[in-house]
Amino acid sequence: MSYFEVRGLRKTWPGIRIEFSCSIEKGCMLGIAGRSGSGKSTVLRLIAGLLEPDVCKKGEEKGTITLAGKDIQNLAPAKRSIGMVFQSAALFPHLRVDDNVAYGLRCLSHLRGGLPKKQSRIRAAEFLAEFGLEGFAERYPDSLSGGEAQRVSLARTLIVRPDLVLFDEPFSSLDAPLRKKLAADIRSLQKKIGFTGIVVTHDIEEAKFMCDDITVLRRGSQIWTGKPQDFGEELL
Repeated sequence: MSYFEVRGLRKTWPGIRIEFSCSIEKGCMLGIAGRSGSGKSTVLRLIAGLLEPDVCKKGEEKGTITLAGKDIQNLAPAKRSIGMVFQSAALFPHLRVDDNVAYGLRCLSHLRGGLPKKQSRIRAAEFLAEFGLEGFAERYPDSLSGGEAQRVSLARTLIVRPDLVLFDEPFSSLDAPLRKKLAADIRSLQKKIGFTGIVVTHDIEEAKFMCDDITVLRRGSQIWTGKPQDFGEELL
């Protein structure tokens, strides 16, 4: 069994029926590519537990999701050990950068017993250095550029060491040079830290650069899965 596996996940919206399966080895990145409205973001929300999958017939399974050897299909989102990075950085405007990054640590602290506020701030400042954000700890989100805010969002997600990280077109609001730089940063960190991830994108070059494998969605159906070197515009 692979580190992460999805089998027979289904969701029906008006005009589109999504069916999805995949497997990812530990430390690898899967790209989900497709045009707008193909169901890419819906798949991420199903995996994260933010949407309930369909059960097509009475008594029929609603698909399976296994992560690190555990069946997580029926777990609440907070218990799945899955982190998400969205199109918007979604930082808390009233919190300093280090407190935004440390937020996840404090949530874990509350659930399990862990780092107090002072130690979590120190840990956050150390982690920010991994993202080229030394000296940003005491700044507030309204003083950050779009790229800086997205880096802080990524640090906040990764600091709790989730078993799987989901990226929902995290660069869509950024210009091309910054998109390229952040994609390189994420790929470098992924190799360094060893996290397993899924990135949703409609950008061909981005998918080819960031991913170990790519699957293509068209109106909810997986029409192709393969290696980045074999992926081209004709598949979208």
